[in-house]
Amino acid sequence: MNLHEYQARDILRRHGIPVPPGEVATTPAEARAIAERLGGKVVVKAQVHAGGRGKAGGVKLADGADAAKAAASAILGMTIKGLTVQKVLIAPAAEIASESYVGIIVDRASQRPVLMVSPAGGIDIEEVAAKTPDKIHRLAIDPRYGLLPHQALTLGFKLYNDVKQARAAADIMQKLYSAVYAVGASLAEINPLVTTPDGTVQALDAKIAIDDNELERRPDIAARRDVSAEAPEEVAARNAGLTFIKLEGNVGCCVNGAGLAMATMDLVKYYGGEPANFLDIGGSSSPQKVVAALRIITSDPNVKAILFNVFAGITRADDVANGIVQATREFPLKVPMVIRLIGTNEEIAVEILKKAGFSALTDMDDAVKQAVAKATGKAA
Repeated sequence: MNLHEYQARDILRRHGIPVPPGEVATTPAEARAIAERLGGKVVVKAQVHAGGRGKAGGVKLADGADAAKAAASAILGMTIKGLTVQKVLIAPAAEIASESYVGIIVDRASQRPVLMVSPAGGIDIEEVAAKTPDKIHRLAIDPRYGLLPHQALTLGFKLYNDVKQARAAADIMQKLYSAVYAVGASLAEINPLVTTPDGTVQALDAKIAIDDNELERRPDIAARRDVSAEAPEEVAARNAGLTFIKLEGNVGCCVNGAGLAMATMDLVKYYGGEPANFLDIGGSSSPQKVVAALRIITSDPNVKAILFNVFAGITRADDVANGIVQATREFPLKVPMVIRLIGTNEEIAVEILKKAGFSALTDMDDAVKQAVAKATGKAA
């Protein structure tokens, strides 16, 4: 679960990290009132779960309350990477002497939280990693002891030569580590961590992603979810008990099991296609889950062909077949569909599909080749 910037800033502030003040507005009039209270120049920032807000015009400087109102009018309602901006953060415009990056991510390879810092802040850390990887410094933290003071200070000196600033940065790193554990975050970033002309160190921007497995035992954090800021298909998938991730391709994939889903997407790419999504209907799938899955896939205008790849174990093949038939009766498909279906109750499933005018393949490679061919318009 992603948090908005204003929510992440609030969490950092509660853990003692110096964060400038700021308030959220949902209308231009509210933005004007907040800017008037703050006084002076302010920055108006779109609150949306998408990167590249600045490049998209979602971050604007405003000199005074009227300018803040105008900036909010321009930003509210705009679309950034498919998401509509419904809130803006109004914060004082900071005078910046330098920008750095500090972040913590859960690393599966080392099975530890990894602290990353870079003196190249203010831009995407992925861009820094691609262009100047030597500017990123990493530390895998032993969860038995946490982030020790000397470790944090060592990384503080990777950012600043000034002793006071290095110590301030080290203190922020330790508090960020505490915040990560307090809210069950899988990612926490401060970008940029800035110094001001008077030498103070502040967290100017914040990003926090919460591990979904933590939400049941942290209802206060779960209550911060803003479904209006999420992709509608992801909300629909979560409500239907499906695992769904939107991708950029044109082959819609409906698969049971995460491992088979990954293998299916790899095979789609191997045969020259691009998957449009990761969608796992899971085990013991009822026909209604299949209906929901197809509804989600067909809502994507980029999908040119649909691929069902089901290896029925706990999942019953006849349940999946009934779901396909029910779904296509409720909303007739506008794109071709390829079905590969084997396993539990396979014979029953084939009969169900045959009566509805569908056929099912048994070979995974053949099914993927046909789906890619139909999506690309090229012969299999």
